[in-house]
Amino acid sequence: MSMDIHTSLSAHKVSDERLAEILADPGFGNYFTDHMFTTEWTPDQGWHDARIEPYGPISLDPATAVLHYAQETFEGMKAYRHADGSIQAFRPEANAARMARSSHRLALPVLPEEDFVQAVDELVKVDARWVPEATEGNEKSLYLRPFMFASEAFLGVRPSQHVTFMVIASPAGSYFKGGVKPVRIWLTEEYTRAGRGGMGAAKTGGNYASSLVAQQEAYDHGCDQVVFLDAAEGKYVEELGGMNLYFVYADGHIVTPALTGTILEGITRASIVELAGKLGHQVEERRFGIDEWKSGVESGEIVEVFACGTAAVVTPVGELAWDGGSVTSPAGEVGATIRKQLVDIQFGRSDDTFGWMHRIV
Repeated sequence: MSMDIHTSLSAHKVSDERLAEILADPGFGNYFTDHMFTTEWTPDQGWHDARIEPYGPISLDPATAVLHYAQETFEGMKAYRHADGSIQAFRPEANAARMARSSHRLALPVLPEEDFVQAVDELVKVDARWVPEATEGNEKSLYLRPFMFASEAFLGVRPSQHVTFMVIASPAGSYFKGGVKPVRIWLTEEYTRAGRGGMGAAKTGGNYASSLVAQQEAYDHGCDQVVFLDAAEGKYVEELGGMNLYFVYADGHIVTPALTGTILEGITRASIVELAGKLGHQVEERRFGIDEWKSGVESGEIVEVFACGTAAVVTPVGELAWDGGSVTSPAGEVGATIRKQLVDIQFGRSDDTFGWMHRIV
């Protein structure tokens, strides 16, 4: 059963001329579409009052629970304009399922998968003109940010009795201007991202907040990103601040850290596991030691390292640095091939044999 969504169109839409300027160079997360989706939840009414309304500030009581206890989850996904004029999203049902898992962990109500997808679809339909045109070598898309937060005004440590779910959208340019570039990674040995029984597998702001000091540490050492080790023993690779990792061996097999409950299950990650297998690579999901990374690259046993995420898709890792040393690895063909195949599916330039794309318009 679909939601009954009330739509109020903006009387102050961005002009066509200004929109053309924005879409020519949108950057990432800088501009937002004309509308937003909102629905509310209470124990008595369940999910209700679904609406699309003009994009703008929201009013919160100073005692709103999320401001004090960080009870919130979010998702990140993209919609793409294909050459035939259609607009399609990449695996939105997977984002819906992950938000449901995150909601369970954060003691938030679960938004049904079909309602999540409908909310995204309807917002994209209303703001379809914000989806950039796609051309070869142009990876512009519409970035979608569904999020849910505790909106009850109260001070007390318990699950909120009022919850708000929203979707906003922002045109996004190519992550790498001038082509994909290898990144330099800093190994933090002081900070960890998540521990056993914690929120590591949930997509929640607290995980990102806890990573920022380590990310700053990486910047201070001339690095682009930070890699975290497990909290229990401090020797197993988990993930970057917002990306999953892959290690390509000389014999062609690929290793990626296993999902242990402390790693976010990336949708790009899962897609790459499938895609790499179809390309003939054996993919091993297991615990992977930091010493294995260092020695494998030094010996030539590991010939390529790459990371993945929604924004960058696939990013080669050129160097791992730590206090007292570093190892470098060349950007290889495996990551580049996987990246091209995945991007071509997303933009409709190759057949979607996996059934990943979801047509909106």
